[in-house]
Amino acid sequence: MTRSTRLLDLIQLLRTYRRPVSGAALAQRLGISIRTLYRDIATLQAQGADIQGAPGFGYVLKPGFLMPPMMLSEEEIEALVLGARWVAARTDDELEDAARNALAKIAAVLPADLRRELETNSLLVSSARKPVVGITDLAAVREAIRQGFKLDIGYADINGRSTNRRIWPFALGYFEETRVLAAWCELREDFRHFRAERIASMIVTDIRVPQTRGHLLAEWRRVHNVKSDM
Repeated sequence: MTRSTRLLDLIQLLRTYRRPVSGAALAQRLGISIRTLYRDIATLQAQGADIQGAPGFGYVLKPGFLMPPMMLSEEEIEALVLGARWVAARTDDELEDAARNALAKIAAVLPADLRRELETNSLLVSSARKPVVGITDLAAVREAIRQGFKLDIGYADINGRSTNRRIWPFALGYFEETRVLAAWCELREDFRHFRAERIASMIVTDIRVPQTRGHLLAEWRRVHNVKSDM
């Protein structure tokens, strides 16, 4: 266990007690020596944790202390690295660069021991051929979703028949073999899903979507009985 992880575990353990708990009990729960526990408590107090008590009297953490945001567990680091590597291998160039840059920024502010965990992480993602997306500029689609602009698209169905649609985009799905844009379609007056490779033309309008993407996403989940993954 790294020291950063041990400090995070100690804070989480102290939060479970409303009354003073002995140093011996804390050390036993964490599997460390009493001397190490005293050093860790002193470190947390120096970082601003309001831990009251002393050897022989017990310790209690007063409410309100938040650990620095980069105090991550080893499993959390593995999840971040694995996710970033999946994004880099299976999305578009802009998100690939963003994933690599995000890991570099996280590494820059991590404590030395956790930075080594990130840099030497051995969880791998298989290489994969990125799906064909045709003329669709996925970066422009993501920006339209963020800004809340409508899109005008020319779309071909599975039989090759083309229609012109004005849509309210709110989500973009990244699947192994395709990219799918979820949107409200003004032509169909319903939610529709558009495969990126079938979009023959696309214009980002300056017309605002009359509903927030959060509202559209929540309604889409309700209609299609899709549970949130967060």
